[in-house]
Amino acid sequence: MKGIMRAWPILLASILLLCTACSKKEKVEAEVIPLPSPSTDQEIVEEIEPIPQYPQPFTGILSDTENNRRPVLATINNHPLARPQSGISQADIVYEMAAEGNVTRFLALFQSDLPEEIGPVRSARDYFVHIAKGIDAFYVAHGYSPDAQTLLQNRTVDHINGMQYDGVLFQRSKERRAPHNSYISGDNVLAGAEKENASMEMEKQPSLSFHESIENAKIGDMASSITVRYGADPNFTSVYTYDAEKGTYGRTVNGILTVDKADGEQVELSNILVFEAAHRTIDNVGRQAIDINSGGRALLFHAGIVKEIEWKNENGFLTPVENGLSAKLIPGKSWIHIVASNPGMATSVTYTP
Repeated sequence: MKGIMRAWPILLASILLLCTACSKKEKVEAEVIPLPSPSTDQEIVEEIEPIPQYPQPFTGILSDTENNRRPVLATINNHPLARPQSGISQADIVYEMAAEGNVTRFLALFQSDLPEEIGPVRSARDYFVHIAKGIDAFYVAHGYSPDAQTLLQNRTVDHINGMQYDGVLFQRSKERRAPHNSYISGDNVLAGAEKENASMEMEKQPSLSFHESIENAKIGDMASSITVRYGADPNFTSVYTYDAEKGTYGRTVNGILTVDKADGEQVELSNILVFEAAHRTIDNVGRQAIDINSGGRALLFHAGIVKEIEWKNENGFLTPVENGLSAKLIPGKSWIHIVASNPGMATSVTYTP
């Protein structure tokens, strides 16, 4: 009995110690607070990088992709029997200038797009070749004047000609009679460049400048209707009418709207330019020598207005100039008339508000 009494305090102390330990354990466990799991409803905002915009070299139109293709310059027939022409609605720039007397031809510049069909393709003149060289364009023609033949044979510019590739790269249309029926496809232009070992990478940028929007260009005298004449023949008189809703000009000749034969699209232009240059008849056929080097007076029509400016040959490129700087154009397609300084623009060009 005395042994039990002596053991009792030890047993009681052990029980108290055990209870205290359990109590502390429960307290510690109660104080553990789990972290909240991430909410699946929480919106994750990702920073989106803006898509870069690249201005097309000859139109100033912004594109998501950079286009470094070498420009193609094609001589296109403008005889009444050659109309409507194919590919011209896709041309970045069309140069219209005399070939014989007051009969004009087009130089259609393709860089933004290369049409499925181009034509009718017609013969080269020496000043056509020099313009192509100034732009560093791959030049396409079918035939040549004696001066142009010499330049092409001397490889003044990379080119293909229907005289060497008729029926191979150039195809004859059965709908029209020669010499108004020679056509070439965009694919055959590229195939021709490969045959001639000519690079189709652009190496020379044009000296053109563009407004950011049409609203920045509405400073000048009103001119909603424009007429450009090459002599008195209505077949070579162009009339442009401004569409204020579209901000572009439509073109008619002899009352007939200028459309593309290949796709039926109307030619719509953002800029009409007229450059005055010295002309001289050099043979009994009426072929011309045209001074494309000296520059001179010019008119710029866009946004329904007209400005008196100048043009210069800057590093080979015929450039509109205002106050010593490249004149700003409206982004879009352009038509450039080169008219004779005699009788001059006062006779060749008229316009009304």
